[in-house]
Amino acid sequence: MGTVRFFRHSTQLFRYYVPTEFILLGVIEFLVLFFSLYLGLELRFWGSDWESDFGSFYAKAFLYASVMQVSLLAFGVYQRQAGRFFDVMMLRIASGLLLGLIPLGVSFYFVPTFFLGRGVLAAAVTLSFILISIIRLLFRQIVKEKNMWSRILVLGSGENADLIREADKAGELRGLNIVGYVVVPGDKHTEDESDLIVLEKSLIECAADKDVDEIVLAVDDRRMGGVPAKGLLDCKMSGIDVLDLVSFFERRTGKIRLDILYPSWLYLSEGFQESTFRSVIKRAFDIASVLLLLPIALPLMLISILAILIESRARGPVLYRQTRVKQDNRPFQIYKFRSMVTDAEKDGVARWASKNDSRITRVGAIMRALRLDELPQLFNVLKGDMSFVGPRPERPEFVARLAEKIPYYEERHRVKPGLTGWAQIRYPYGSTDDDGLEKLQYDLYYVKNFSIFLDLLILLQTAEVVMLGKGAR
Repeated sequence: MGTVRFFRHSTQLFRYYVPTEFILLGVIEFLVLFFSLYLGLELRFWGSDWESDFGSFYAKAFLYASVMQVSLLAFGVYQRQAGRFFDVMMLRIASGLLLGLIPLGVSFYFVPTFFLGRGVLAAAVTLSFILISIIRLLFRQIVKEKNMWSRILVLGSGENADLIREADKAGELRGLNIVGYVVVPGDKHTEDESDLIVLEKSLIECAADKDVDEIVLAVDDRRMGGVPAKGLLDCKMSGIDVLDLVSFFERRTGKIRLDILYPSWLYLSEGFQESTFRSVIKRAFDIASVLLLLPIALPLMLISILAILIESRARGPVLYRQTRVKQDNRPFQIYKFRSMVTDAEKDGVARWASKNDSRITRVGAIMRALRLDELPQLFNVLKGDMSFVGPRPERPEFVARLAEKIPYYEERHRVKPGLTGWAQIRYPYGSTDDDGLEKLQYDLYYVKNFSIFLDLLILLQTAEVVMLGKGAR
């Protein structure tokens, strides 16, 4: 049971839970990329008098594997939902490998010792694509079997347990196998009793029989004596994770559900920690990210300026300034390229952009789809008003309204707002109060679990969002 459980667990990396199978897959594919370059070199000079010297080639192979794997990560190949359709997965792999050639070419320019010929790169990329596709096909055959999924036992069968049922039906709990719901005193049982479990022995014996990896505490009323404390302790001491309902949804969905959140959870759970060291590291990360992007961003900004001037016939401003709310609920001026008509809010009423918004210009629609209208915010990051990654800053009018309706809304202002964020890559563009609530749940997850690792993950997945035009409006 222990060996199978290892592959079904999630591993916590800097407070972010990564499925263990994807960590193993990443290691295998890194080795494949590493040796693909070496094999590409052998194929390129096959039949010649060239003799390989693997020792001197180590640094080049390591650079190739690292860049290509980061590019694959940016295209979302290490997400559960990405493997749903194999043809789409192959397209992601091919796109990631081709995109990886760009930073490799840049590195050759700045560090000529890493230079690789076109023939070697072509052979290496071809081999990488073939071998990784084969690995993914085998991986797909293995993990699609439900017995390889994390096996979850829910302690409870009432209203709280129904939240898990609903999330499972909605597809939010991919990669999980809910083995059953344990009936406890005081719960309001659901009409569907096919998945109910009545304990006829101890909880640890039931968990062992069903090969359980994780137990979720979803009892409606703990005061009714339905929580078997000794049984839960026995399970925990046997290596089975025991989670409360809020922590379960946090780990499995990447958000903190407000409908079941209780105040003590916020200050008793791990996270929600800020320190001077973290602030300095994040600020250094922001500045480095902006400086790395500026050589690419500046030409795109010039093109955007010219397009706006041509479409408007040089009438109206190119830049648009708007008041937003930053850390500690303070206002600041955000910069954007103008993507709407100049009198977009002539009545003075603040409103979100909507689908097919008539106020958006033709050039503006293209800029929004490619996120080019937000490039001037790089200077907001340099000024320190914003971070590269964080909750998106909202207008004061929206903040005031949402703070009245949604509990804990102002907690998202504990950190600097960002150009991109966890909510932006996990949830499409929102233009309603309900969307604001849903996005807040992702923002709270980010505020709680902030780390440079999570920032890097968000940046890489933002590349996929931008290239596929997800959430643009």
